[in-house]
Amino acid sequence: MGNWVVNHWFSVLFLAVWLGLNVFLFVDAFLKYETADRYYYTRKILGSTLACARASALCLNFNSMLILLPVCRSLLSFLRGTCSFCSRTLRKQLDHNLTFHKLVAYMICLHTAIHIIAHLFNFDRYSRSRQATDGSLVSILSSLSHDETKGGSWLNPIQFRNMTVEYVTFTSIAGLTGVIMTIALILMVTSATEFIRRSYFEVFWYTHHLFIFYILGLGIHGIGGIVRGQTEESINEGHPHKCAEYFEMWNNHDCRCRRPEFEGQPPESWKWILAPVILYICERILRFYRSQQKVVITKVVMHPSKVLELQMNKRGFSMEVGQYIFVNCPSISPLEWHPFTLTSAPEEDFFSIHIRAAGDWTENLIRAFEQQYSPIPRIEVDGPFGTASEDVFQYEVAVLVGAGIGVTPFASILKSIWYKFQGADHNLKTKKVGHAALNFDKATDILTGLKQKTSFGRPMWDNEFSTIATSHPKSVVGVFLCGPQTLAKSLRKCCHRYSSLDPRKVQFYFNKENF
Repeated sequence: MGNWVVNHWFSVLFLAVWLGLNVFLFVDAFLKYETADRYYYTRKILGSTLACARASALCLNFNSMLILLPVCRSLLSFLRGTCSFCSRTLRKQLDHNLTFHKLVAYMICLHTAIHIIAHLFNFDRYSRSRQATDGSLVSILSSLSHDETKGGSWLNPIQFRNMTVEYVTFTSIAGLTGVIMTIALILMVTSATEFIRRSYFEVFWYTHHLFIFYILGLGIHGIGGIVRGQTEESINEGHPHKCAEYFEMWNNHDCRCRRPEFEGQPPESWKWILAPVILYICERILRFYRSQQKVVITKVVMHPSKVLELQMNKRGFSMEVGQYIFVNCPSISPLEWHPFTLTSAPEEDFFSIHIRAAGDWTENLIRAFEQQYSPIPRIEVDGPFGTASEDVFQYEVAVLVGAGIGVTPFASILKSIWYKFQGADHNLKTKKVGHAALNFDKATDILTGLKQKTSFGRPMWDNEFSTIATSHPKSVVGVFLCGPQTLAKSLRKCCHRYSSLDPRKVQFYFNKENF
């Protein structure tokens, strides 16, 4: 537990602040709407569900402001570069961008559920109060005219006794945008599950772009002003705490209490999401500009097990070890972009990727390049983008773990180390890398081209970590993984178990590739 706290204190602090802000915003808004004089008459109809709906709406605005930031990949790559002088703990937080993106999405789902349930109760109470004919305060408030020319202003959005909740939902801006946002959110969340992303990436890719409808809907959701409060002038003319008991005399000219006037609250969601949306649009424009630059395919290699290697050149392209790019082939699908780790070294005069057949898109791409008498398909490239593997040379000892095609990130690292040793790079901190063998019938490694091959097999991790800790008792060890989540859990536990509480002794830092 002690090692876990030492290695994750910043993440815990960051999450605690985020959760604390959610709780603070919810409680603060709830108390505001439960006590504000402006909503005194509204509470007479709706009760506490008014405060629940408004508090969850504020939290939705807050989290919708954050949801786009973790997927601004160019921004994260820029921050990773500017934070190269920062502590390792601060830099590692950038590797959790997708985890934070998912947590924010879950929080949006939670507050969406609260918001919808609260409004279901609200509309039920609106409907019942509009049906009331007992002359009570609630019935009087609900019968206030929607016709502004007749004086006064309405409080209940259900104008007539025979008007249904469904009619109001699908004919009002707030109701219609709410339905659209909810459908978009459900589709995005369900298609983002691990199974869908791995097996049907195209479904995940297309449905996730429904966020456009979610953001647009959120921006205009409050325009209708369905939830209304008493105007400031009306409160000054007759305070609700004093005048509510004289509601039967509101139309009497001799009564000092006048019929209250109501107005909708100005929309506020757009204020929360404006800056992140502008930032995201700038990000997309930059990425579109980069993707339109010409890519020249210099070499195509078909490896065993349906693995395609593409070596390419692009003007102004600059990379670091472990980075990845997004690849698009317009002849297959003009909209789909898939991430691939760069397998070339920065020291080489080209950049390369290895593509394994793992779905319709990759199979179609490999098939297109296998056609001997057809022209080479045009490829578009966006990137490169940074990953945890960029920090590999910041460690004295590095342990590289790849499962299946997950060995590709480390091809770049191993080749770069070879080039650095050949060039006698004195800035290289790394003194020791773990190793093993791949394709025993080949003279060199299929990915790196080096005589030292990578090996298959599942090591005894406790033995491996114990040996490393004994051999390097005072070193900082970076453990890098590109592989499944089950393997990540095992390695993360070993890193915690074998790290010393004494910062002067061996420390293991776990790093996982996330796309």
